[in-house]
Parts: sequence; structure tokens; C-alpha cells
Amino acid sequence: MSKVKTVPIPPPQTSMIISAGTVASGQPVYPIDRIKLFSASDWEQFIQEWVDSLRSNYISVEKCAGAGDMGRDIVAICADQPNAWDNYQCKHYKTSLQPSHIWVELGKLIYYTRRGDFTYPRRYYFVAPLGAGTTLSNLFRNPERLRANFFDSWDKHCRNGITSTATIELDEELKSYIETLDFSIFEAVPPLRIIEEHANTRWHVTRFGGGLPQRPPVEAPPEQPTETEANYVRALLDAYGDYLKRYLRTIDDLLTEKDLNDHFGDSRLEFYSAESLRMFSRDTLPQGEFEKLQDELHGGIKDEIRYDFENGYLRVLAVVKTARSLQLSSHALISQVTVRDRGGICHQLANDKKVKWVK
Repeated sequence: MSKVKTVPIPPPQTSMIISAGTVASGQPVYPIDRIKLFSASDWEQFIQEWVDSLRSNYISVEKCAGAGDMGRDIVAICADQPNAWDNYQCKHYKTSLQPSHIWVELGKLIYYTRRGDFTYPRRYYFVAPLGAGTTLSNLFRNPERLRANFFDSWDKHCRNGITSTATIELDEELKSYIETLDFSIFEAVPPLRIIEEHANTRWHVTRFGGGLPQRPPVEAPPEQPTETEANYVRALLDAYGDYLKRYLRTIDDLLTEKDLNDHFGDSRLEFYSAESLRMFSRDTLPQGEFEKLQDELHGGIKDEIRYDFENGYLRVLAVVKTARSLQLSSHALISQVTVRDRGGICHQLANDKKVKWVK
């Protein structure tokens, strides 16, 4: 797992420092400030990314925002209580949350749970770029006062605000139902906490920049090839056999061929290095980024693969050499790609049967 990333916090206001980076890109926009610039849609997606990263707490996370969501934005099914769920209600305002911002959301929750559309949640989180204001924060700390203020605000905010198809009166029956509900489930999540936890997701650098975290060391390959290596190992044995003009059944047939045996060992180091890069990409970048790198490298070696070499071993040597010299500067992973990774991706492609060494 990648190292925990420190979230940059804006420094105290001082005289502007001008550098080459500042001239090229302007002053940095810190995450706590950048989230204020998100659109409402971007904010919902950002919150979904954050909640989805809390996998130890939830079985599944689903975004329901939009028409017909019944006041549910991000629904998370609890891991320890499969019949329980948490709601993350997204609010993107230019000010901190005030009580007037939440009454209709509470009204929707009351209306639809009483009607039986879904159960009352275990926790209900309000998430906003500027968090909750003092008045609302104090209400969340006093559930009974929150309930009383909610009753007082019903006619103004909820009576005609819950649904456009009906007027919902706060009659004695509805009031009795509300009295049975737990009002301690409501809280507002501080935005800095969200950013700090989002920093450990694979989506963070694409939203906020700041560079990739340090890549973990590459583990040594196991002494014997595993089943997951079968295809590229067979492809290498066929390439060596094409060079030696004899069939090699297993890697034991290489023991008397020192140069080929050394090459095979180096190829396995390369493969495992590339597999390590694949895992690093999975943990730090959105899904599919590593596959884009594979496709880019594959496109760069195709002509070399097509060349008419005397044997498959010479093709392996030439293709891997070309891969090591390719310009891949536009890819998000380029700062982490090593020489071994480039050769390893060639063997990954062979393992996926996208590359053949012997025609």
C-alpha cells in the first residue's frame, strides 16, 4: 500500500514567491480552496470517491443524486450491519451550512421513511466545502433542540418543499412518528477531514495535483515461476528454442545455456517490476491508467516486432531495447517508470498474448 500522503494547507499570507513554476502555472490552489470551485456535480463525484475509499466500513457505495433520489445523494451499505445504511448528503454553497439548508432534507427523510420507501439510516452526514456554521454545529450537538427547531421550521421549509405533488401537513400522527426517530444521527463532516482521507485514494492526484507518492520497493520474484507467468515464460522458451534450433520443454533446459539463463532471470525481474507498477497505479490513479501506458508502449514497439529477425530471441532483445528508449513523457506514471518496467511491460504483453516473439 502506498505511503500516506500529507495534504498541503495554505501557508500564512506573506509576500508572493515567484518561481519558474509560478510563472508557468500561477500560484498553487490548495485543496481546501479548490473544492470551493467545484461544480455541484463535481462535488458529488468527489464525495463518492471519498466514501468509496472507506471500504472497511461499507459493502457498497452508490450515488443516487438526481431526480427521484428522495433526498439521498450517496448511499453506503454498512459492512457490520448489512441491513443498515449511511447517507452522505452533498451541499455545495458559497457559505457554510445553515439550519435553513437542511430542513427540507430532513423533511424528505421523514416523509419517505414513514411511507416505507427505505429505512431510517444509521448515520446521516451533511458534506459541504465550508462545513457547517456555528448555529448548525450547535444544533447537531443537541439532538432534541434540533428536533424542536425542525418542528418550528416545518411550515416554512417542508410543508410544500418535500414534493411538488402534495402538501405535507405536520399533523399529530406525523409528529408522533418524528418523535420516535433518533435525531443524533445527523452531523456535518469537516471538509479538511474529507480531503485528508481522499488523499489516500487513487483519484486524489488527478483532482488536486501534487505528484504521485513514493513507489514501494519491488519485491523479488519467487524462485520458481508461478501460474500467472505461464504465457510469457512459454513465449521466452520458444524464442530461446528458435535461437538454439531445438525445443525447450521447461526452464530446466536453460541450465546449460548461461547467457539465456541470465536473460531469463533478468526478464522475470522486469516482469515483476512492471507488475509492481501496475499495483502502484491501481492504488494511486483512476482505473485504466496503467492499461493506457501498456497500450502506448505497445504502439511504440509494433514496428520492431514486425521486423524480419533471424530468430525470436533476437526479436526479444531488439523490442525490449526499443521499449527502453520510447518517449512516454505525456503519461501520468512517467515519473515512476523505470528501465525494468519498460522491459517488463513487453513481457506483460506477451503474457496477455498480445505480443509473439516467434513468427
